[in-house]
Amino acid sequence: MSGTLLFVIVIIAVALTFDFINGFHDAANSIATVVATKVLTPLQAVLWAASFNFIAALPLFFGEAGVAGTVGQGMVNLKYVTPIVILAGLLGAIFWNLLTWYYAIPSSSSHALMGGYAGAAMAKVGITLGAARIPDATIAHGWIVTTAFIVIAPMVGLVLGFGLMILVYWICRKSTPKKMDVWFRHLQLVSSGLLSYSHGANDAQKTMGIIAGVLFAAGLSKTFHVNWWVILLAHAAIAGGTMSGGWRIVHTMGGRLTKLKPRSGFCAETAGAIAILVPTYLKIPVSTTHVITGAIAGVGSIQRMKAVRWGLARNILWAWILTLPMSALVGGLSFALIHALTGKQ
Repeated sequence: MSGTLLFVIVIIAVALTFDFINGFHDAANSIATVVATKVLTPLQAVLWAASFNFIAALPLFFGEAGVAGTVGQGMVNLKYVTPIVILAGLLGAIFWNLLTWYYAIPSSSSHALMGGYAGAAMAKVGITLGAARIPDATIAHGWIVTTAFIVIAPMVGLVLGFGLMILVYWICRKSTPKKMDVWFRHLQLVSSGLLSYSHGANDAQKTMGIIAGVLFAAGLSKTFHVNWWVILLAHAAIAGGTMSGGWRIVHTMGGRLTKLKPRSGFCAETAGAIAILVPTYLKIPVSTTHVITGAIAGVGSIQRMKAVRWGLARNILWAWILTLPMSALVGGLSFALIHALTGKQ
């Protein structure tokens, strides 16, 4: 086995580790509402979510992995991507994910990955070509769309959640709250499954894009292409991570942000799933965290604005703002350290 192939295998293992961490970090997004409303136990919820995370792989065998392409080659200039760049980017993303998990902050794994990847590429260009060439490392259009959806995605989730709650209250205006909850406890199984499916469909593709990128950068693939085995590994890793849970963030999302009932949980999950599946179809990487947080805030504010703990929401927002620059910083520092120790780039 050549040294290059062995190194690529190590990087793929690190990428799948990130994917696994993404699963348990973002498991809270897909199961917090169904656990908070006591429709499923925590164990039942993670098994349910993990199943739909993996099922989301199936359509990719018959269609293009558009989000993977956007992440892998639509945001960072492949001219400057090497296996070292990808490894450093993954280290930046993993660091930020573990830090925010430790403090129970629902930040975006997606943006941590993109930030770390870009930071490592910019560090490579800065070190090898000079600081003036750093902007050459990124592709402006990809970043304009992605950063715009940092604002758009949670707002869409919030508006859809709010609108669905109004629709539910109007349709069930002659029903008692107790009768409504009986129905929505069953419907929430559908909505939570759909949200988990959308999470797998969008988030697993980001790791696929990174793995496809390292295969191309190492010369093991002539074109940027997502192979069938990459699809299976990425979805298995994120499903496995989901099965391991993410209980610290589940508590924040499912109980501390606002009080949820089966009807509001159904609306939040349905709104979140719609707000993720549409961008996935458009090949846009979005944050499941951002979307479902907005949706939960939307369904909570239908009662009264004070039903949402806006102070906590403000802290979550700060984590969102810091995710890209902080993961980029760690990705850049990781590249600089690896370069200094090995001389490789």
